[in-house]
Amino acid sequence: MTVTQDTAPVSHYERIGGAASVKAAVEVFYDKVLADPELAGYFTDVNMAEQRRHLALMMTVVLGGPDEYAGRGLAEAHQPLRIPVEHYVMVGGHLTATLAELGVPADVIDHVRVVLGQVQDQVVASGTGSGA
Repeated sequence: MTVTQDTAPVSHYERIGGAASVKAAVEVFYDKVLADPELAGYFTDVNMAEQRRHLALMMTVVLGGPDEYAGRGLAEAHQPLRIPVEHYVMVGGHLTATLAELGVPADVIDHVRVVLGQVQDQVVASGTGSGA
């Protein structure tokens, strides 16, 4: 048997509908986060159009789509915010709830959960190395 484009594995990105689906998920996700009084303060001085674009590019990579993200790294962008683990968990909950509401398959949501676990230390305040 020869592997062809027809038999090659389809990425999670393609399975959920590509760029349009990722963009829709990011819109719903940020609507939830900005409506959450415990999280909204992180975005007071943030250009939300740019923030949404960055997350869509990052989610595209996480889901196996084209890698066009050229922004700051997770630690560089998030460590100065001193995000506690509780808020990280809340954000992850909003993301996975959004994906579930939009009908994203459970295995794709599980993959996103795994990635959230892998990058948590880059986002959550480390409490070390900051001089605190």
